Amino acid sequence: MRSFILNITKGAIKKVNKLFHNPYKKIGFNWLQLRIIKNLPSFRLQSLPFKESKLNFYSREETLHSLREIFMEEIYKQQLPSSPYIIDCGANIGLSVLYMKMLYPDAVIIAFEPDELNFSILKMNVESYSLKNVEIKKEAVWTENTELNFSSTGGLMSKIEKEGHAASSKTKAIRLKDLLCRKIDFLKIDIEGAEYNVLTDIKGNLHFVGNLFIEYHGTFQQNKELNEILNIITENNFRYYIKSAIDKHPTPFLRTPSPDYDVQLNIFAFRG
Repeated sequence: MRSFILNITKGAIKKVNKLFHNPYKKIGFNWLQLRIIKNLPSFRLQSLPFKESKLNFYSREETLHSLREIFMEEIYKQQLPSSPYIIDCGANIGLSVLYMKMLYPDAVIIAFEPDELNFSILKMNVESYSLKNVEIKKEAVWTENTELNFSSTGGLMSKIEKEGHAASSKTKAIRLKDLLCRKIDFLKIDIEGAEYNVLTDIKGNLHFVGNLFIEYHGTFQQNKELNEILNIITENNFRYYIKSAIDKHPTPFLRTPSPDYDVQLNIFAFRG
């Protein structure tokens, strides 16, 4: 009987601890603030106080995910020169830009974001935090200077669409290779499935890049492309580390068909 009561008590304590657990305390949100944030509308242009200013956003869950990944897990934390030159391809609403500017206030950053809504919020956040030496461009990065079919979601899933696929808009695209003509301390590529095309185009200019981050998106049928990406990285004298961005298949041998990507990986490439 005593053991039964003890187990019940332990279970109750665990539930209470879980209820009041706040992993976001690390970035300044107390328990009450987190409860308020989690009860905000799922999709609406809104803002919250963050890092001594106002952070603007649209998707509540995507923003919490990005805050966790960028400011809590600090996936972009690295040692760079005091005034690094950074190219951010797929800047979304600007959390990666904000994080790098907080690490390196004198950084010069070019940030690309082709989604209409994301770009408007990116602009709002750059202004809200008075970020200097940040140039934002409403363009996709690609293998040529052109106009592309684009699927705008106003979130993390906006992407260039291949020929024959439905697209909600057109977007201006620039050839990333043309920008890789000087030393780039950090190049971030998070472009929702276009990374293979872009990396095969810029592989001859990657010697200009110090640290490289790639968020890879692909299907099982595209495994060969992932192999080629890793070959491009090693051929350019990078070493790399891979983490799962999203655990799409917890039991891979019992995998089920995915409507979008089967594999989503964070690839960290570095020198030395």
